[in-house]
Amino acid sequence: MVHKIDKARSTRRHSDDDLMEDAEAVNLAADWADISQGLRKDLGHQLHSQWIKPIQVGSIDEDTGTLDLFLPTEFSANWVKDRFHDRLQLAWKIARSEVRKVRIQVHPGRRQLPELRLDDGRRPANDGASAIAVAAGTIGDAGFTSSVGLDPSLTFAAFITGEANVLACNAAQRMAATEQPQFSPLYLKAATGQGKTHLLHAIGHAFLQAHPRARIFYCSAERFMVEFVQALKANQMIEFKARLRSFDLLLVDDIQFIIGKASAQEELLYTIDALLAEGKRLVFAADRAPQALDGVEPRLLSRLSMGLVADIQAADIELRKKILESKLQRFAPLSVPDDVIDFLARTITRNVRELVGGLNKLIAYAQLTGQEVSLQLAEEQLTDILSANRRRITIDEIQRTVCQFYRIDRSEMSSKRRARAVVRPRQVAMYLSKVLTPRSYPEIGRKFGGRDHSTVIHAVRLIEDLRQRDADMDGDVRSLLRQLES
Repeated sequence: MVHKIDKARSTRRHSDDDLMEDAEAVNLAADWADISQGLRKDLGHQLHSQWIKPIQVGSIDEDTGTLDLFLPTEFSANWVKDRFHDRLQLAWKIARSEVRKVRIQVHPGRRQLPELRLDDGRRPANDGASAIAVAAGTIGDAGFTSSVGLDPSLTFAAFITGEANVLACNAAQRMAATEQPQFSPLYLKAATGQGKTHLLHAIGHAFLQAHPRARIFYCSAERFMVEFVQALKANQMIEFKARLRSFDLLLVDDIQFIIGKASAQEELLYTIDALLAEGKRLVFAADRAPQALDGVEPRLLSRLSMGLVADIQAADIELRKKILESKLQRFAPLSVPDDVIDFLARTITRNVRELVGGLNKLIAYAQLTGQEVSLQLAEEQLTDILSANRRRITIDEIQRTVCQFYRIDRSEMSSKRRARAVVRPRQVAMYLSKVLTPRSYPEIGRKFGGRDHSTVIHAVRLIEDLRQRDADMDGDVRSLLRQLES
């Protein structure tokens, strides 16, 4: 009877201790939420998501007043310790008087895998597989099952589509959908600043929305390399492999930077095979096609190109206009004249990132100086961007391209013939000369057989009107603009 009473008291005491520990954990979590939110405002979303958000709060040592903060890898722990230790320690001291010191370290589960035993106390037969399973569970608990590193502004809703990127966008949406895609991996190929990274982030957001409990991992190839080397040096390859193979969606940007790294290529190859075998989804992005990746093992090249390779072309002028107009919604009710939008879209052609940067710079300058946004202001304040993008298109080049497009002789640009099959291409060439070159109406007229400036004005206005009413004419002009601006 006494034994039963003692056992009941012991059980109750343990229960009370557990409740106190649970309450303490809840209080620590609440304090960390406040601290983390403050750091997010100070550091910005990108730094916060990459380094602060993965932190897991441990317990406080009552004797020393030391609070443990855990990170999933040695690399991330050292990085946070070097840059944010003092700031974190001060924030915790302010939040909780009993905290005298903050200790940042790798989560214990990353250093040494706990011995796994079955319910009856026996070790499982396959220790290697079990170790990987435990490692995957530990890593998941450490914060790698959320949208770490994803920019909340880079969603499908914010991605503007046109002929240049509609295939890649549709493929990306299919990859993030609830139903299993017909292709994997998806390989996004695009030059710098054309939207491949935006689509990677958008896939991550949409996939998490469709699969709330999914594990995703977004990283650059450079980060993959850093973590691979760190794991190799720390003799933590089992955990590294387990972490990679525990994800439901793997997003790797700038895969071209893995060139020449034989051991990392081999690990990535095995990871791809393992994830594909389990029906997981993989998306890669690079600035060149898989076949153009020099120094990459043939087996890895075949895996990268075995799904769908979606090419994002350079944005044409119509897409550039749509992108600028969508960005203007952030600055409402500020007004930007149509001629400024048209000027930016025609002049800043190298990549979308530079285009949006030019618009942001122009609007910021106008707001800070109290000036109205105008074409003159754009030309004055964006000289560096404009000079880097400006490619001189000549009237001779326009005439040659138009003649090839309509299959007429070059001499017809200056002839006096009035046949419709000749007049219309000539008028299109005059229109393009006015749109794409700084030449005046009289100068253009002289290049077209010495025609009067009024003839050029008539041609420009006619083609502008036809583009509004005639879909075929508009299609012809769009195609010519793409050829001339490429």
